[in-house]
Amino acid sequence: MFQSKDLTEEQVEALRRWTAEGDQLADLQRKLKEDYSLNVTYMDMRFVVLDLGLEIQSQEEEQPEEAEGAVENEAGGPPKMDPQAMGGTVSVSVDQIATPGAMVSGQVTFSDGERGRWMIDQMGRPSLDPETMGYQPTHEDLVSFQGELRKALEGESGMGL
Repeated sequence: MFQSKDLTEEQVEALRRWTAEGDQLADLQRKLKEDYSLNVTYMDMRFVVLDLGLEIQSQEEEQPEEAEGAVENEAGGPPKMDPQAMGGTVSVSVDQIATPGAMVSGQVTFSDGERGRWMIDQMGRPSLDPETMGYQPTHEDLVSFQGELRKALEGESGMGL
């Protein structure tokens, strides 16, 4: 598992600069690989950002454009709705038998209907493998996923696992 303590001061400063410029987690991941030859998983990148107290600028700045698009859609059809507003939730299931190499594994369905497999390996490292290549869950979905995963695992441990 990659951790923030594995970064040099130069790399930490680069991360701070990139987040200030508005880069998202996937951008940070790509730049660390290109500039410093560091392969960091999306989940590990998320933890590094949290550890360093960096603020990923949400894409809320794009919402005014979406709101204008919603008005246009009203004339020509129904507006696009936020999956959360339509009742979409993140659901997590735990496999009865863990995937080989994992302590525990399962499936996740995000609020937009995208699905994926998750696992925690024997070293305690989490991983997430979406069915759609390149899919990146929203920040809100990742937070919901972590909470749902915690609940699911606490429920499993209560059953003697």
